Amino acid sequence: MTGPRPMTALGKLFRTTAFKLSFAYLLVFTIFAFVTLGYVAWSAQRLLTDQFVSTIEAEINGLSEQYRNGGLRRLVNIVERRSRAPGASLYLVTTASGERIAGNVGALPPGVIDQPGQFETAYSRTDDQDAAPNHAIVRVYLLPGGFRLLVGRDVEERIRLRDIIHRAFGYSLLFIGVLGCIGSWFIARRVLKRVDDMTETTRVIMAGDLGGRLRVAGTGDELDRLAMNLNDMLDRIGELMRGMREVSDNIAHDLKTPLTRLRNKADEALRTAKTPDELKASLEAIIEESDNLIRIFNALLMIARLEAGNAREELADFNAADTVRDVAELYEALAEEAGLPLEVSVEEDLPVHGSRELLGQAMANLLDNALKYGAQSTSPDMVAAIAVSARRLDGEAEIVVADRGPGIPEAERGHVLERFVRLETARTRPGFGLGLSLAAAVARLHGGTLRLEDNAPGLRAVLLLPLGQMPVSQAPAQAAA
Repeated sequence: MTGPRPMTALGKLFRTTAFKLSFAYLLVFTIFAFVTLGYVAWSAQRLLTDQFVSTIEAEINGLSEQYRNGGLRRLVNIVERRSRAPGASLYLVTTASGERIAGNVGALPPGVIDQPGQFETAYSRTDDQDAAPNHAIVRVYLLPGGFRLLVGRDVEERIRLRDIIHRAFGYSLLFIGVLGCIGSWFIARRVLKRVDDMTETTRVIMAGDLGGRLRVAGTGDELDRLAMNLNDMLDRIGELMRGMREVSDNIAHDLKTPLTRLRNKADEALRTAKTPDELKASLEAIIEESDNLIRIFNALLMIARLEAGNAREELADFNAADTVRDVAELYEALAEEAGLPLEVSVEEDLPVHGSRELLGQAMANLLDNALKYGAQSTSPDMVAAIAVSARRLDGEAEIVVADRGPGIPEAERGHVLERFVRLETARTRPGFGLGLSLAAAVARLHGGTLRLEDNAPGLRAVLLLPLGQMPVSQAPAQAAA
């Protein structure tokens, strides 16, 4: 059994969406041209026919008037004179029985001269009765005395016009078809080449070269926008891959110490514990180390969940000012024990669309860091205090936690937002380097940012969140005010 035959270049071209769309546009344009030319041809023939009818009507009126004024002799003289003049006009005067008296019409189908009115009929001229019959628009008028007058107009001009339009129509359709096919082929080839370039680049990326990027032609069309979006996506994937490698390295490095301590304490309890109290103390130390490990993994899972956007279904409208005040109130006792005054300044009504619990967790992490490092004031003349504030700023809610500690060097402020990153000066204090990383992930989930600034001295952590709608619980109170 043989596999499917490889597609030829022409077959591949015909199967492209660009060629199908171009062909569809060509078909629509051809139908439009067909209808337009058909309408023009119909209108031209209708106009020509109306002109024929108007001319015939005018001549009938004039000749009948001549008959009333000068009788049959004058009418015959005028008809004979006009019949000898070259042109497409037709004249015939007959008796009541149909015998020809004057005119340039030699033969008519039987009964035509007996039917007063206007119609189209075949005829032959008196000077060319052996030729094939022609067609004309005629009108038969009944004169007083039973005589009949026929005035008509040969429609050969209309037939020639129709033939010219038909030829122009055929050539136009042929021209449109050829140009349309060439244009479809050119457009499809151009689009197909760019798509093939994208496909080849994706193959290189799938083969393991994550540095490959799609070429941007610079035209600003939809393919360029697609390429730029895909390149941005690849950049983001590259950042996540680098982050995963760094996290793996950091986990291997930072978890090695607590796991080693956990094992050593268990080993020491087995070797040295002699009494139940000593065993109990060893087990409590082991449990404490285990709790630390659990907290690390919970923080990692929370950060991963936030960065994946899996918490978006829990988002709702709430007042961020209430959350800031509640968290600050919880930390007042801890700040008092640490000897750090906690200054709180929160504006009313800061509506945010997000998660109240996650924002509270981010605030708790920032306050934990402020309490941990804020007591190390570098200025003996300055009171070591922690300031918490929340206000509106250019359509955003600005939440700030500031301390008077040693701060973070400007070169390290972006680095400390990554997971498991701790400065050398902070390694002597408890912690795992996940607090700021979690706060930054919460800010990104809410469409905001976490910015670290110099508090001169100390650190100023600024959480910027876009303002949303007023929480439902706050709306009636505001309306009443």
